[in-house]
Amino acid sequence: MMTFLLIFLVLVAVNVAMAVVSLLSVSQKAKTSSQKSSNQPTSVIYPLDLLTTSYKKAV
Repeated sequence: MMTFLLIFLVLVAVNVAMAVVSLLSVSQKAKTSSQKSSNQPTSVIYPLDLLTTSYKKAV
């Protein structure tokens, strides 16, 4: 039982450490990407025209 608890606690600690590292790296990427995005021009998004599509009969 003691071995199971030891392995379980080690895995939980590794999981917490990985989550903290991941959250810290995401916050750092967000800071750098917001500075980069201000220099890039915005792209134009065109709407899809799905209502005027004509379909052929299958049979």
